[in-house]
This record gives sequence, C-alpha cells and structure tokens, in this order.
Amino acid sequence: MMQGILDIDALSVRFAGRNSHFDALRGVSLSLEQGRILGVVGESGSGKSVTGLSVMGLLPQQASITGGRIRFKDQDITARTPRHLRGASIAMVFQNPRAALNPTRRICDQLSDVIRAHESLDSGAIRQRVIHLLESVNFPDISRRMGVYPHELSGGLCQRVMIAMAIACSPSVIIADEPTTGLDVLTQKAVMDLLFRLSRERAMSMMLITHDLGLAAQYCDSIAVMQKGTVVESGSPARIFSNPQHAYTQRLVDACMTMHPAQPHPAGKTTSRKRRPLLEVSNLRKRYANGHLAVDGVSFAIAPGESLGLIGESGSGKSTLSRLVGRLLDPDDGAIRFEGRSIGTIGARDFFRAEQRPHIQLVFQDAAGSLNPRFTAFDSIADPVRRLGPARNPGALRHHVEKCAADVGLAPALLDRYPHQLSGGQCARVGIARAISVDPKLLILDEPTAALDVLAQSEILALLERLRREKGMSYLFVSHDLHIVRMICDRMVILQNGKIVETGNCEEVFQNPRAPYTAQLLAAIPHFRPASQEAAAATGTEFAGS
Repeated sequence: MMQGILDIDALSVRFAGRNSHFDALRGVSLSLEQGRILGVVGESGSGKSVTGLSVMGLLPQQASITGGRIRFKDQDITARTPRHLRGASIAMVFQNPRAALNPTRRICDQLSDVIRAHESLDSGAIRQRVIHLLESVNFPDISRRMGVYPHELSGGLCQRVMIAMAIACSPSVIIADEPTTGLDVLTQKAVMDLLFRLSRERAMSMMLITHDLGLAAQYCDSIAVMQKGTVVESGSPARIFSNPQHAYTQRLVDACMTMHPAQPHPAGKTTSRKRRPLLEVSNLRKRYANGHLAVDGVSFAIAPGESLGLIGESGSGKSTLSRLVGRLLDPDDGAIRFEGRSIGTIGARDFFRAEQRPHIQLVFQDAAGSLNPRFTAFDSIADPVRRLGPARNPGALRHHVEKCAADVGLAPALLDRYPHQLSGGQCARVGIARAISVDPKLLILDEPTAALDVLAQSEILALLERLRREKGMSYLFVSHDLHIVRMICDRMVILQNGKIVETGNCEEVFQNPRAPYTAQLLAAIPHFRPASQEAAAATGTEFAGS
C-alpha cells in the first residue's frame, strides 16, 4: 500500500456485549494521501463511522481495537490519539451538527473553546480568529449571528459552524462523517463545495464517509467500498462506479438513483385526474407567531391513486404544508377539502374525532424518533387500530398487525422488538405499517427515506410503489431529493418561500424546467459523469460540484 498522511493497516474493532461480542471492523486497510479526498461508502452498519471514530480515538467504552494499526505522519496512534493531535491535526465533522454542538453555549464561545485548547492567544486575537473562520465558511451576517445559540440556526448553518470548528487549528486531516445527511440539495451542494474548496486551498486531506454515492463520485479522488466491516473494493470513482468488480458494489450502484437517469414514473401514464379529486387545497396560508409566513397562497389537488411530490429546500414550507393537510396544524386562511368535504375548518385538536382521521395518515422523516420507545413494533402498529379502527379481539388484532407487517416486508420475529433494537430501514417499515394499519386513502410521507442508506432507500421506495398499486392509495410525498420524487411520483409541486413556483408532470419538469429556482435545484443534484471525471484525471484538473 502507498504510504499516505494517514494509513490504516488491517484494523479490527470489536464491540463487547453482556453475553456476546460483535466485530465491527475486520482487517480494514485504507490510505489517505496529502491534499486528497477519500470517499468511504457503504450501507448502514458497514463500519464506515467506526473507522472514523477509531482514527479520532473516540470509540465508545464497549469497543476496543483488537488488531492492526493506525499511523498519522509516521506516528502510531492506534492505542491512543494524543490530545494535542485531536482537533489540531486531525479534526472531525459529525453527521448531526445540532447534536454535536453544545446547546447551552453560543457559537462564538464554542469556536473560541477549540482555539484556546490548542493555542495561547488573548481574547482579542481569538475573536478575530473566530470572525475569520466564520468568513472562510461563508457564514452570513457574522456580527449579529456569531452570538446566537445552535437552536437559532438552520441545519445548514449549524454544519458550517461545525466545519469552522474543524478547520480552526488548520488540521492536516478532516474526517467528515455524513456531513450532508438531512440537508436539502442546495444546502448539500453548498456544504460539499465548501469542504472541497477548503481541502484544495489548505492542502487538507479529507475522509468523506457517506452513503450518497453521487456525492462520493463527484467530490472524491478515490473510493473505498465497505461491507460488514471490511473493504471489498477500492479505486478511482470512474473505475468503481462505471465498472464495479464486487457484487456488493454493483448492488450499491444499481440502487443509487443519482447514478442512472430515472425512467418516467409508470403510473403517470395511467392515473386519471378527471375524476373528482381526493384532496383539494385552495389558497392555503399559515403564519407562525414570530411573523414568519410559512405557507402563502398554496393551491393543488391530488386525484385518487395519484402520487404528488412536494419539493423545496429547507424552510420552503414543505413540512408546514404537510402538517396542515394532515390536520396537525390549523391554517390561517384557505380551504382543505377531502372527498369533497371541508376538513380545514375542523380544529387540529379535534380532528382525531373526525371520520376522516383514519383516511389521512402520516409517515414521518425520523422513523425511529416517531416511534414510542416504550412500544414494541407490534404495539406501534396496533396503536392506531385500537384508537381509530373498529374494535377487535386480541386474536383478530394480532392477525391484522401481522398482515400489515407482512405487507411492508417486516419479519414476524421483529414485532416484539423495541425501536432501539431495529435498524433504520426496519423502523421505517414499522412507521409505514402503522400508517397503513387503518386503511388510509391518503398517505402523507415527510422525507421518509432521508436518513437511510442507498440500499434501504431503494427497498423502501419499491415497497411504497407496490403498496400504492395494491391498495390504491394516494401519496403526498414531501422530499428535497428530486430523483426520488421523479421515481415515485406522477406530478411535482416546487415550493420556494412558501409559494408554488412550478408544477407539472415529473418528466416534463426534469426535461424543461420553467422556473429559475427549479433549474437551480436540478443543477445542484450530484451527478456522476465517468467521461468527465476520467478526462479530469488525465489532465490533472479539478472535478467537483461546480
């Protein structure tokens, strides 16, 4: 193996349980060269994050390195990453910036803490360094916002703060662990362009841990594919993704929507909108107590059996609109009609009593977080049946729950498990089974695959399409991922600042966007272009998200 600035050689990590153990890493070998970006890809549980935590010396107490070694600039850091290296020479950008930032301290103080930990500077010099760091990550309105708390910032701005903390002491290596998960496509592009620029300008090496193959293909110099704690394939992005050698890599590529142009959604040719709409939304408005107008005059309709995609960046009003339609929020103005009857005038607090409640169900973005941690999977699926469905004896209820579980591909053995005992994909299946347990006519899906790896995402989307065909349900599919909407929806509505800027058939919008904002969203999608990247590699030029 060519020696790099960071070398991992045959690394093995074991997690010890009460009565058993689990080998999270089994002989992993990676090399990160100076000023280059290494993408580490794979499904959830493949060992990507454990690799990064091992380098940082941040493994949990129950984990231990059982073999191999980690070397940074010829220094062996396997047993312990020295404190003077962590943060100063090797830094990490975590997946969830809100959880990684201290909620009780202002962002300027948290940046100052990092600098003080490694350098002896007076308060004036530290303040100037903080301002310079925030400028380098394109943080807006620094003078006013540097004194705010993390909860007062968007996810994208919190991630910029995390990046500023990571580069505060000019490290040689940055480990970015899923830095764009949950971010909309425009914010995702901004964050990745920023990391790429900083890597090139400062000659920093970066290990990008991600399940988004499109991001890895577009921004990385080399790729390592991990499965079940081992590296199964490595090489250049052009070679890995255009000619994968390992069967697992082939599965990842086949499952990744950003690798291949999606085909027009088959249902789009057959769904009729000449029938009376199932759902009609007219001139809907919602303003929050702080004065923010989240939804401003929105109108659309969904036909029986139709799937409508709701697209927009963070803060565009997508989630507010879905909560209004799902009757979890009350509108300030406008009308919501379901099967020709007004439901917008029924208060959100009283809608659980309405006869339409079982017919409109929601699937939430955070599958695990939306499940009651005290409920087993069985209880989560049975709960709406007990509350909204006809009375059933225990035997009939169990049979119904097991049928719902079978419909979503959830094994019967998993019904007795609690949410923390399930994977992300399994939690997503429980959430869908819970929603369909009362035979809804309209399913509102709020970013149902946002946090899932590419294989789990592909499985959930195939499941949703099958359920729609079999049960004749309509979908309001909320997402910031245009490829997913193109794959599962007949039509799409593009929201910006609470207003509809474009609507139309998915394929027409993709091929001929009319609104500049729509074109901007489409341009921000990470695409893999083998010919372009091979040409860039041959000429030594840069190839990234420009």
